[in-house]
Amino acid sequence: MCLAVPVRIVALTGPGLAKVALGGIVKEISVMLIEDPQPGDYVMLHVGFALAKIDEVEAKRTLDLLAELDPGVMADVCPADPAAEASS
Repeated sequence: MCLAVPVRIVALTGPGLAKVALGGIVKEISVMLIEDPQPGDYVMLHVGFALAKIDEVEAKRTLDLLAELDPGVMADVCPADPAAEASS
């Protein structure tokens, strides 16, 4: 089974590249497959590629559903303070 997770773009780092954050994890990914990526956008991340933009409400709803499946795992990656990600 494959899983894509919602992440927030925190910075554009080069042509077709961006830093994204989920909890304390910050990772550089490809944003070549989406149109006009911007910091603050939420995207669905799968194997290092942003597949689609989603709105913040949908991102939160998806993360909440994943947390229901396994609260221990999602507690490690879901931010208690989303503003802390911006400084990463």
